[in-house]
Formats: sequence, structure tokens, C-alpha cells
Amino acid sequence: MNGQVAGTSMDVDGEEYQQNQVSIRRSSSPVQRASSVPHRLPHFTVGYVYSQDMMLHSSATGEHPEQPERISRIRTAIRDANLLQKMKQIPIRPVKRDEALLVHSQEHWYKVLAIQSMTPSEIFESEAYYESLSLYVTSGTTRAARLSCGGVIEACLAVARGELKKTFAIVRPPGHHAEPEEHMGFCFFNNVAVAAKVTQFLTPVRKILILDWDVHHGNGTQRAFNDDPSVLYISLHRYERGQFYPCGPFGSMESCGEGAGLGYSVNIPWPKKGMTDADYIHAFQQIVMPIGMEFAPDLVIISAGFDAAVGDDLGECLVSPAGYAHMTHMLSGLAGGNLVVALEGGYNLDSISNSSLAVARVLLGEAPPELPPMVASEAGTETVWQVAMEQSKYWKCVNPKACEPREEVDEISFSIPEILKGHRQHFLYTQYQMLQVPLMTKMFEERFGSQVMCTNDFLENPTIIVFVHEFGNLRIELDGKPTCDVQMENSYLIDFSKELISWVTKEKYGLLDVNVFPRPFASPLPRGHKHVESWSRDVLTYLWDNYIQLSGAKNIIFIGHGPGCHALMELIESRPVGMIRYVNTVIQVVGNMNIPLIPKDADELRAWYSKNSVVIVHPEHPAFAPEARILKRHGRVLQIEESKPIKLIMKGLPLIQDHIKQSLVGKPQ
Repeated sequence: MNGQVAGTSMDVDGEEYQQNQVSIRRSSSPVQRASSVPHRLPHFTVGYVYSQDMMLHSSATGEHPEQPERISRIRTAIRDANLLQKMKQIPIRPVKRDEALLVHSQEHWYKVLAIQSMTPSEIFESEAYYESLSLYVTSGTTRAARLSCGGVIEACLAVARGELKKTFAIVRPPGHHAEPEEHMGFCFFNNVAVAAKVTQFLTPVRKILILDWDVHHGNGTQRAFNDDPSVLYISLHRYERGQFYPCGPFGSMESCGEGAGLGYSVNIPWPKKGMTDADYIHAFQQIVMPIGMEFAPDLVIISAGFDAAVGDDLGECLVSPAGYAHMTHMLSGLAGGNLVVALEGGYNLDSISNSSLAVARVLLGEAPPELPPMVASEAGTETVWQVAMEQSKYWKCVNPKACEPREEVDEISFSIPEILKGHRQHFLYTQYQMLQVPLMTKMFEERFGSQVMCTNDFLENPTIIVFVHEFGNLRIELDGKPTCDVQMENSYLIDFSKELISWVTKEKYGLLDVNVFPRPFASPLPRGHKHVESWSRDVLTYLWDNYIQLSGAKNIIFIGHGPGCHALMELIESRPVGMIRYVNTVIQVVGNMNIPLIPKDADELRAWYSKNSVVIVHPEHPAFAPEARILKRHGRVLQIEESKPIKLIMKGLPLIQDHIKQSLVGKPQ
């Protein structure tokens, strides 16, 4: 932090800036009211900042995209929609020296102040220098830049002090490119960064989320808070391998902060132009909002550049006014609704005014307009997934698996699970002459077709074993971390069921083999249907009602492995009478998973399960922790000295065989 700050006041250009200073102006209204009638001022919850003096910063040619009309068109659009009268105008004032020094160096402060003293010839001679920084200057630049920064400060303070709930700072020039030591990219002071620092200094607000949806990375804002864990900076921007302005690696997804601020900078770097509402909403749902909720800010500030809007030639993206409205609406759910919107970029006057109007409507409490059905692009989903992989190192809420992209080649592709299922079907048929069990409903066939196999004597054999499981372990050797290419010759599947099936067929028992891992490319669930996890239970119930219970078996033995244990327990709960009457024993090889429980209120079922079950776990299972308890509802729990679930069933096979043999003693076979 640059500059000296102490106490509750700031020495600002020779003035004393007191916290909570309020000026009151008496009404000069000629209308007299009776003393018995209370005087009521309009109650505002939303405010705005605006001044025509910020239009003094104007290019001599009149052709620069950062033009004065950017703010006047926004104000006109909001006024013409009859919304301005619902918003309180917040008095604007220039940023003070000690405020700016919270972010910028003293040299930078005087550099910007010096612009107002430049002669026309000096401005002309320095044109090339400023162009190299993507700037232009005029005699009105300094005042406009100070007002722009001071306006955002006042917008933030109004919310932080509880005077208003939401504010819109309609200001220019923008600020998010301005770094502590340098002005650049149309920006002179970093409006949002300075405002955030002042707000933390003068109010109880401590944790601030800055969401930057400008199409360019806010290098200056991230730089200001790169090592500060009290400010979470999230930016969605075009990056294109560091080739898009402001260029370089600072806006990459790996740029996550440093020191105490590591993990508090989140970059979502789009790899190309043309990103849409669907891409931005997807990023919000998977990255922005989960991290925002986990961070739990006291205040949210949007660095609202509208150059990703449809029609902006600099940004070349396709975000609609409705898209901006939805993003604003989502952010309004954080920080108790304390929200500041501060204008950054955006250079198409129609796009910026329409987008700002949509945001203003949401600030005033209107619901965002409905968006049509949409799907994020391949580039968008890939980027969000890669960001999730990076940010999951720092945030518990980020789940990369939930946003893993799927290649848009479904018609010509086969997933690894599908290939393995096909292999297993072929193996069971050629080795043991096992057949596919027909599933007579379209939903079951679509999700589990070829995954339910049985021996050819299944319906007549007096003893049948029902084996419920998912896959074995797929071991893959990678060529290297940078490419993650698979070395096919050194990769293989460990099928834990081979020895079990071999023993079952050798003993001449009937076998029903059920793989409850659903087909990944199946059609969507019908509207209102149960969660997808219930499908494994449903298919087992279907098999019980239509095959197992109707077979000629006198002895039925269930074996569950891994995730199959919970599906099996749900079947037992849903068909308790049939279980007690027909099933000899239940063997559950749980591994590291939670041990499934019989319901508390099922006394008869609990007694039966406790007597006729074996649950195999390893000694380090959480069920054996000092604070845990093994209940009768867990069944008969046995430990086997093996921590790897894949080896647990192999090591426990002799025990499983003995238990099955004992359960059949004295039974017809």
C-alpha cells in the first residue's frame, strides 16, 4: 500500500476528509405544510453516479472508441425508460490524493495531475508516447479521470454505509487496466481498486468480491490485490494464449495470486472471440457463484465493461443484454444484496446503452428476461473445466468432474465404459456361455442393455448368485503430465470378478451378473423423474420382480461390491418380505464406502439381515473410528487386512466361498 493513512480521516490535498461527514441542505419549497403532516422524503434503495464533466476527456479527432457519448447514452437510455427517477443521484467529487495512494504510487498521481497543465503543443508532441500506452490526453483528462475514480468511491461508500443497497457508477474513463505505477489501456486511475481500498479503510466492510466481465483482463485490478486475501478478483476475458490485450501471461488461468493472496485471483480466459451468453452463464454456474458463495463477501463490485456485448467490434463476443441481466441477478444474491456496478469498457453506443439498461432494471428489482434454451460452446466448456481443475486446488466448492466437457462427436465415439462393457459381455459369453438378460422397458434397455448377464440355467438352477457391481479398476499409464497422452500398451483393466465368476460356474450355481453403472450417452431423464442414482435400484427391483422371484431357485445369494452395495440395500428395503422368505445370505464388499444400513423401524428385516449378512471392510474403515459405532443395522461386519477396494474382494474370496457353502448346508440343491 502506498501513502500514509492513519486514524479515521484523510489529509487530502490540504483538506480534512472526515468519515461519515454529511451535508444537509434545507428545502426552499414555497409550499407550506401543516405542522401535523409529517414530511416524507422519497425512499431510495438504488443510486447512481454521473457527471457531464467526465465528457471533458475527448479525443481531438473524435474517432476514438473511448468517446464521451458512452456515458451520456447510458444515462439517456435509463432516463427514457423512466428508471432514473427511481434512483438517487449520488453527489460526485474528484478522487483525493491519499485515496489514490492506497493503490497508486505518488509518482503516478503526479503524472496524471500533470496532464491538466499540458499545452496544446505538448499534448501534440506526446501523442506517440500516449498511443504506445493505448491512451489519449486532453486538457480535461485529469478532471475526468479524478471524477471517474471519485464517483466509484462514492458509489461504494453509499452501499457500504447502508445508505443504499445498490449503485451504478456511470463513469469514464475506465480504470481496470491502470496499474499501481502506470496508466494504460484507456485507463488513468484504477477506479474499482481505489474504491475497494477506501471502502475497507472507512467502513466495516472487509471482504470484497470484484467481478470483472469486461472482455479484457483487468491487469491493474489483479495487480492491486494479487497478494491480498481480503479481495477476491474474478475475471472473464478473452485471452487467446496471451495474445489479446493487455497481453502476456498475467491473465492466464494459472495466474491465481501470490503469497497470502494465492487462490484469490480467478481468471476465466476465453481462447477465442464469439463467446456467448451460454458460455458466460456456464462459467457463472460452475466457477463464479460457487467460489463467490464460499468466499462470502461483504460487498460485490462489478467491473462492468460491456465490450463483450453483441455488436462491439473491439470485443467481438456475443453477450446479450439479457445475459448481463442474468449475471447481475446472480451476483445480487451475494453479500446480502450489497452491489456496486462500475462502468469499465464497451464501445458500441447501442450495445453499451442497451446492456446498461438491462443491468439497471435488475438493480431496481426487476427479474431478468427469460433466456432461450442454450448450450455452452466446446471452447467455453473446455475453458471452464480447465479453470475448475486449477481453482479446485484452492476452493472446496469447485468440482471439475461436474463441468468436464464432452466431445461433440457422440455419433462416432465410444466411451471407455461402453468399450469395457462390450468387452465384458464378450468375455462372459465366450468363457462361460452367459447370455444377455432382456430388459423389457425402453429406459432400462437404454441404460443397462448388455450389462445384465446370466448363465443359461439361471431360471432352473436351484441355487443362484446375484452379483451386483460397477467396473473394475482401469489402470492407465500417461506419457507425461503436459500432454496426458495414454500409453496404450501399458494400460489395462483389473477385473476383480474373474475369480468369483470362475468359482461360481465351477460349483454349478446359477449366476446373474448386474453392472449398475449406467450408460453415459443415454437420452435425458423424463421431466419430473427421480434422480439418476435411483436407476440402479430400479433395475434391481425390476430384475427381482420379473426374473429372480419367478425363477425355480430354492437358494438365493446376493453379493454386492462397491457402489453396488447401496443399490442392493435399497432393493432389500423395497422388498423386505421377499428377502426374508427367499434369500439365504447377503454379502457386501463395501471397501472404503459407507456401510449401508437397514431402516430403524424394520425390526423383522433388521433381525434377519443381522443374522444372514456379511459385510467386508478393511481395518482402517471409518466405522472403526473411536467415535463411531457398529450397529445391528449394519449387519455382521468383518475386517480383512487389505486397504485397496479392488483387492479386498480377491483377498476375501475364500471367506466369501466358505460363507456361501455354510449358508447352503441342509438346503435343497
